[in-house]
Order: sequence, then C-alpha cells, then structure tokens
Amino acid sequence: MTSTDSSNPEAASALGLIAGGGEFPFMVIRGARQAGCRVVVLGIRGLADPALRDEADVFKWTGLARLGGWVRTLRRQKVTRCIMAGAVHKTAMYGRFRLLRILPDIASLKLWFFTVPDKRTDTVLGCIGDYMASKGITLENSVQYCQDDLAPEGVLTHLQPTAAQLRDIEFGWPIAKEMGRLDIGQSIAVKEQEVVAVEAIEGTDRMIERAGQLCAHGGWVHIKVAKPGQDMRFDVPTIGPATLENLHRNAAKVLVVEAGKTLTIQRDKMLAAARKYGIVVIGRRGG
Repeated sequence: MTSTDSSNPEAASALGLIAGGGEFPFMVIRGARQAGCRVVVLGIRGLADPALRDEADVFKWTGLARLGGWVRTLRRQKVTRCIMAGAVHKTAMYGRFRLLRILPDIASLKLWFFTVPDKRTDTVLGCIGDYMASKGITLENSVQYCQDDLAPEGVLTHLQPTAAQLRDIEFGWPIAKEMGRLDIGQSIAVKEQEVVAVEAIEGTDRMIERAGQLCAHGGWVHIKVAKPGQDMRFDVPTIGPATLENLHRNAAKVLVVEAGKTLTIQRDKMLAAARKYGIVVIGRRGG
C-alpha cells in the first residue's frame, strides 16, 4: 500500500516520474493519468523522448546524475511519491571524462563516491531510493500502473518449444536466477545445455549481439529473469518488439521471461514479430 499524506490531497494525487528512454515512461504516464494522478515528469536529457512533454501535466528536463535537483523540483511541485521508468545505460557512469559528460550535482557525487558500498545496480538504486525517502519522496513500484502489461504465464506463441529447447530452458533457468541474485545481470544465452553468453554491465541488447557472434549457427535460447526478491521500484526486466528484432538478427529461437515480473512493451506487436520470425516466447513463473 502506498503511503501518502492524506491531509494534503494535492500531494496524494501527484506522481513524479523520472523518465529514461523508451516506451515505458509513456505507459506509466497513461496508467497514472487514468488513475487520476497529476504526473510531473523529469526527463533525463539525451535519453527521454521529447514527446513525453505532451503527455505529462508538468515536464522538466534534467540530467542523469542530478539527484539533488530531482528532489528540489519534485518538492516544488508538491510531489511526495515517484516512479523511475525507462532505459538508462549504466555504462554512462564509466569511461573517460565521465564527470564532465554527466555533470553530477553534489548529492549525486556524495552518493556515488561516499555512500554506496559497491556499484552494483541494486545497491546504487537502493541508495537513491533511501536518499529520496530522507527528503520526503517515496520511490514506488514502477509497474503499479502497468499491471496488465506484465508477461503472463505459458507459451505466448503458437509455435511450441522443442524437447531440446525445453532441456536448455531447464538447464539455464537456475543459472539465470543465480546471476540475478548476484546482481550481475538479468539474461543469459544457452544452447545445448551450455552457457553461450551472460549479461553484465553492457546490457541485454549487446549480450544478444555477442551471443549471435559466438553461436554462428543460431538456434540458441535467451532467458531473461527477475532477480530473486526483485525490487519492483527499479530495473524491472523489460522486453518489446525491438527485443524480438534483435533476437532474430542474432539467430535466437526461444525467448523465456519471468511471468508476472517482466514488462512487455507493445505485446501484440512483439508477438507478431515472434510469429514472423519463428521465435518461441514463453512466460515462466519464478523459482
């Protein structure tokens, strides 16, 4: 249950959204608006779609590492609860001249260099949530307004997996869950009960490309899972039409995702692509 200040109806009905790239922020806005929320969007410059401006009640551009600025803007808009949604590539936090490129504010610098005990995704995002909570802003479940878009259980395509593919799924699933538990990545590629590639900081798309290079004859299985005890406030596994296009380019034949924990973007379009390319899509319950 969301904790809000019932004595302040304006604050209770306001929702902040820190928006990265892709379709997910649009889904949050539309669901929240249908629920009667006033939505204040902070679009991360260089990542967020400018079209979000037309969907939001209030829209402001912000930087990737402007944590103190996020809090100040949300508080000025009387926002006490917030969602983070959309693609943000962690690799932006590394590389030459990173501080000049992202221009972090003081709050972000203190968190990155002095607060977080390690730089794993869950650790960093958890510390961001704690900082915002200390300033009176609660980070909430990122898919609470998109429940119908979570992957259902079962085979989602007419094409069924083969016996060999089922063996690869049974082999790879616990490995993928362990990768998630260690907060290394959410995806692995498997063929003939061998791990072909593992996702780390580079992200799912580049892992898929690497698997395609390593498994030149194709036919491999892509398994994408939520972390055990997945914090649904952030880093929720997400798939969509672009995922299927990438899998096809790299000769994958099966996509397995965790049912009830994986967000599906434009599901009908995604499954149409799966049918077109002969890729099996399966939603599997965690465990």
